[in-house]
Amino acid sequence: MSDQAGKRPRRSAGLLLFRRTDAGPEVLLGHMGGPFWARKDAGAWTVPKGEYEEDETAWDAARREFREELGLPAPDGPALPLGDVVQSGGKHVTVWAVEGDLDPADVVPGTFTMEWPPRSGRRAEFPELDRVAWFGLDAARAVTVKAQAVFLDRLAERL
Repeated sequence: MSDQAGKRPRRSAGLLLFRRTDAGPEVLLGHMGGPFWARKDAGAWTVPKGEYEEDETAWDAARREFREELGLPAPDGPALPLGDVVQSGGKHVTVWAVEGDLDPADVVPGTFTMEWPPRSGRRAEFPELDRVAWFGLDAARAVTVKAQAVFLDRLAERL
């Protein structure tokens, strides 16, 4: 499939870490880093994920991006495929759920560099995810990127 410019759509893959608690399942989401997201909460949380190219499988990219974005190895164990969505910007996102646990305090996020402030000519470095947290499924739906809420629904159906 291609977009109007004849290029392949941007593709992204990620792992949705989940754990079972007495109150029900919880998922680990990351708050998007950088100045555009700093003061936003609703719609600013995401599955740890990232883009990949033709020479990498979505599964391999999801595991690589987990390590890059969180600074921790991707969990081993069975993965539940949660399928794909197309976000409002056209990005195709593929996600798997993997059961595991981690302490958000152990996360050492990867970084990216961008011009900041805009048109200043200065470059600044920001964390890919400026914080991560565990959420119950209802709380996660309230803060996650709108298109990614379907992954929470699909996970709930499989648990």
